[in-house]
Amino acid sequence: MAIKEILPKTTVAVRTYKYDGREHRRWEAQISEHHDQLLVLDAKFSEEINHPLLGIIEHGTVSIEYYWLDRWYNIFRFLKPNGDLRNFYCNVNVPPSFSKGTLSYIDLDIDVLVEADLTYTVLDEDEFAANTLRFNYPSEIQRQAYQALEELIQLIKLRSYPFNA
Repeated sequence: MAIKEILPKTTVAVRTYKYDGREHRRWEAQISEHHDQLLVLDAKFSEEINHPLLGIIEHGTVSIEYYWLDRWYNIFRFLKPNGDLRNFYCNVNVPPSFSKGTLSYIDLDIDVLVEADLTYTVLDEDEFAANTLRFNYPSEIQRQAYQALEELIQLIKLRSYPFNA
């Protein structure tokens, strides 16, 4: 399925990988929108998750996921089961690819947790530093990762899309 053939409500597989090719996470989501290089997916937690950084994510929590096929990050907007904003979670990653109904990307460790009031915390820079050595991230990957982090911080500070929704 090419990006031009994407239809709303189509179910897609989402796969995240570490730089060495190991699968990190997987889930299914539905396409809610697509505009040029932006895919917006909707997913729902089917069970309660105890996340080490996010705490308990309740069953029924909705994840609205923003993926740009030409950007080095993605953004998740989590809504509580009652529809209220829980928080945002941003991942720095190699730009995703979309092929044959699967959206996949390489996670580059650095994350940004954004609270409902839009205060934010940068997470896992130590993991990025360790994996830079472990996986020998090329200098271009390192540069793009930090540039993506700065872009995310600017989007948050300026209350730009999708932080203005």
